[in-house]
Amino acid sequence: MSASQDSGLSGPPQTTRVLAELRGPTVPPRPLDARALAALAANPGCRRRALLDGAGVDKSALAAKLGSPAPFGQSQFAIVRGNSFEAKVKADGGRELLRLIGVEEPGTVSVPDLAAAGPQGRVARTALALREATGADGWTLLDHPLLALEVAGSPVYLEPDAVVVRPDGGWTVVEIKSFPMVDGAADASKVGAAARQAAVYVLALERVAALTEGARVAQSVLLVCPKDFSNVPTASVVDVRKQRSVTRRQLARLTRIDEIAAALPEGVSFDVAERSPEELTAAVECVPHQYAPECLAACELAFHCRSRAREAGAVETLGRSVRGELGGLTTVGAVLAAARGEEGDPEDPAVAALRRARALRQEALGQAAARERAGSPGPADALEDVACR
Repeated sequence: MSASQDSGLSGPPQTTRVLAELRGPTVPPRPLDARALAALAANPGCRRRALLDGAGVDKSALAAKLGSPAPFGQSQFAIVRGNSFEAKVKADGGRELLRLIGVEEPGTVSVPDLAAAGPQGRVARTALALREATGADGWTLLDHPLLALEVAGSPVYLEPDAVVVRPDGGWTVVEIKSFPMVDGAADASKVGAAARQAAVYVLALERVAALTEGARVAQSVLLVCPKDFSNVPTASVVDVRKQRSVTRRQLARLTRIDEIAAALPEGVSFDVAERSPEELTAAVECVPHQYAPECLAACELAFHCRSRAREAGAVETLGRSVRGELGGLTTVGAVLAAARGEEGDPEDPAVAALRRARALRQEALGQAAARERAGSPGPADALEDVACR
């Protein structure tokens, strides 16, 4: 696979052809953005999502045809509000954004034109602009540059809100969000999601920086949000070193797309327009998945996968932490049988813990029943008596 700085990434022709057949020969690929890539990295064991994202399948349309549409997504109002706020931040040559960076005179900042034909052309134009800006000894603002990153053997194109090149050759990702920053702090979950998304941009920038003399990618990003409940932009520096390390490690673990596709039966297709719900269901079930409750907030197919996991009695429906504690017990039925002493190795710590928990539960229920028969007040009754006094 090519990793040329000026040409972007391009998958092998054989892999590209196979992915097009899986998606549908006449269906354009759905681009994979940084938000989806961060979600994919958070669940690297899910081959189903890796394949569908790599092939550019519209998972929302697929989920709807499977009968399990995902009832979530960004509202149209939130999209309009976000676009409006970003336009305000970048208005007048990016004066507000540059002020937040520390540049008082926007006229001294270069804003190169990044327009080019096709994604590979834009990636090449971005790389050239970054290289020129690094050697210019001045401030440069790149508005919506396009970066390329290889994920599971397939090229992914990413578009951060902005990248600032400092006079010392440092590159900083700028992430613009419309959620408020009240008293200098924003919602922790939203900041965390923005940091994971920005970490993907940092990884893509590092690929270009490795081929650019004097370039250094900052391990922190500039998060721009509305101040308090106004529309006035304010900024905060967010350290993304942890998110970058986790994302890089998780992406490296992803199985290559061509290996997953090669394991599929002949004739499998995810063409939503041409295939029946039954055919699509069979195609989806051919690809192993790794469901977790966290998928409900990040993947369009999560409700379909949850339904199948529940039908199979998989312990993954209870959460990753529970799944990790249960070891080799992979189904709810096996867990209950082990707790009752019907199955499982008594020397297994998970089995022993389950049997101990069941014994404690039976003991507590027995004591409660004995108190009820004797007419003596239980703990709840005693507390109620004290309250009445």
